[in-house]
Amino acid sequence: RDLHSFPTRRSSDLATIERQRNYFLSFLRAMVVDAEQLVAQVQLLSSAERELLLNNWNQTQAPYPAECLIHELFEEQVQKAPEALALVQGERSLTYEQLNALANQLAHTLIEQGVKPDAPVALCSERRPHLVVALLAILKAGGAYVPLDPSYPAERLRDLLEDAQPVLLLTDVDGRSALGEQPISLPHLAL
Repeated sequence: RDLHSFPTRRSSDLATIERQRNYFLSFLRAMVVDAEQLVAQVQLLSSAERELLLNNWNQTQAPYPAECLIHELFEEQVQKAPEALALVQGERSLTYEQLNALANQLAHTLIEQGVKPDAPVALCSERRPHLVVALLAILKAGGAYVPLDPSYPAERLRDLLEDAQPVLLLTDVDGRSALGEQPISLPHLAL
């Protein structure tokens, strides 16, 4: 039967089916021409579709104020919409104003702990709201963010700490656990 004869199909479904059919036909034609070629080298997209995907839809350049730092841009957003939701995870949410206040508070603590401009600060935390607070605080204090993924093995995390030589380590419970039982000879704060 013709694909267009199915009355329950939406036009977007038909377009998807037609596109997949054309990919499959392109694949079969390429294999007939050279049955020894690697599947990864078969060109499934037409030149028009390739141009659309790679060039037209990939035009993501946007003006970015190069003279502003990330945390300064964030603070501009705080001024524009302080009560707007900035962060939501499950039942927990923070407005821009709340997130900024928490980040400022932690930034002051970081400065008191010796964080100076460009000083590396390691952060080992699960992806939760306090991670965003800590990241903003590091930037506001002038520090350089050193990410440590708690899913990495403890030995890898310790190697990263050794290489980065941060002045301070910020961890949550999961991050501290990921670093293992061995004591760390580095000042650290719990989030």
